[in-house]
Amino acid sequence: MQKIYRITLHPAQCGLDLGDGSERAEYVNQDYILTVLGRPHRNINIMYTYYPKDKEWPQRIREACRDMEIHFQWDYPYDDYFPYEGGLGKDTSGQPFEQMRDIRRHGQDVTLTLTIDCSLTDDYLRAIAKDLKSFGRMRLRINHECDGDWFTHNQRYSYGEIADFFVRFRNILKEEAPNISTVFCAGAVTELDVPDSRVGHEEEFTKAYQAADIWSMDCYLALHYGWPFDICEKGTDSYAVTPVETFYKRLEQSAKRFAKINNDVSRPLVVSEFNTDGDVVGALHQAESIKQFIQRLKDGHAEEWFGGFSLYQFRDRGRLGLEMEDPNNPSVGIPQPLLKEYKEILKDEYFQPKIQQEEELTLPATLRWGSAEDAEGIAFSVVLKDAPEFFELYFEEALNLMIEVNGRWFYKAADTECIDLMPAFYENPAEPGTKISIHIFAPPATGENNPDQGSDWLENYYCTIHKLPKLRLRYDFVEQVTETGKM
Repeated sequence: MQKIYRITLHPAQCGLDLGDGSERAEYVNQDYILTVLGRPHRNINIMYTYYPKDKEWPQRIREACRDMEIHFQWDYPYDDYFPYEGGLGKDTSGQPFEQMRDIRRHGQDVTLTLTIDCSLTDDYLRAIAKDLKSFGRMRLRINHECDGDWFTHNQRYSYGEIADFFVRFRNILKEEAPNISTVFCAGAVTELDVPDSRVGHEEEFTKAYQAADIWSMDCYLALHYGWPFDICEKGTDSYAVTPVETFYKRLEQSAKRFAKINNDVSRPLVVSEFNTDGDVVGALHQAESIKQFIQRLKDGHAEEWFGGFSLYQFRDRGRLGLEMEDPNNPSVGIPQPLLKEYKEILKDEYFQPKIQQEEELTLPATLRWGSAEDAEGIAFSVVLKDAPEFFELYFEEALNLMIEVNGRWFYKAADTECIDLMPAFYENPAEPGTKISIHIFAPPATGENNPDQGSDWLENYYCTIHKLPKLRLRYDFVEQVTETGKM
């Protein structure tokens, strides 16, 4: 009789998130990303805009203003993100909802970055809250980088008006969809060497910092901010570089200042967009400063005040991605040297969610999915007699599952019957005698939580498993092809 155990999923020391699509790239489906990277992220950040009262809406602004003379990425009437297709009088069959379902089916949480017209009345905001209500413990990043002057919200509204809007939207979310965490993304401390240095526009933004669930900054160790309107060369003024130690201290000091603004109550601080731009440092050296920053986080025990960072992004038309978008075909990605290095970062225990074995149980069993940092699944194990040639799972039940084996994660869609787990041993071979645990979790099959499942449906999704999958484990090939036909 196969022993089965309940397992629980817990946060990593430091969260690791990933951007997927923006003004610089298209969305890449999660099946592809999981296959390439080998494990899911905590959050996937997708970027949208909502200006429904503008005459160009709901077109993507680069299409609506194709003939407009543009000298900077944010010169358009509104931001060149994907249009948010929900809202007042709309349905949720399009985007970003299909992408959000894709993200959650694959055991990850959603961060929706939304630049939005601050003049919209409460009925618009209430409709958005209802759109997002079924997507579990997601994050909503409202009018990010609002300490700057480039986004439409900063060009149309004052800093005080942006803060007022954030608070108003946040309050509506708490009424309609309390499972959603709000993210306020502004600036940092202005002077590192000055005790109690204030953050940018602190007076106007204090109420927003106090209302937010999570504080955020977008900052890069190197960034070519003139992209794509010039080529980054030595001596030009369209890029910036920040030393690793300065970067770290700015984060640390800002976290302390945000807490002081918030009556000495801390909130998680995340970097929602982070990378070192290959346009500046070159593709071959892109990972160097990123790894230095990670080591600085560990040395400083930053997990005490730092909630993680989101690599911007998986695929990019410039050099801010793990892949570069093929200029001949946007559906094709060209792996960058950073990709190989990032896969090693993903394996770092510092960024690994913890799986803990609990008590033995019998089937049927109810699996609970709360988030990428809080779930209950099942596990069983096998001791390898030798290196496997075949390691496959066959399922009789139509379940949506995430499966972890030997450090690699696999996705099983509800209608899929067999999952080949041999890739778990390609890069990480197992020695004879190794005990291999098979960990199974069940994120929402539709990507959305089900209101019929009980009073906690906003935060939890439940699934019952009645039968273990059958394991096909073979230590030898079926037959070898030889030159003579004899073995």
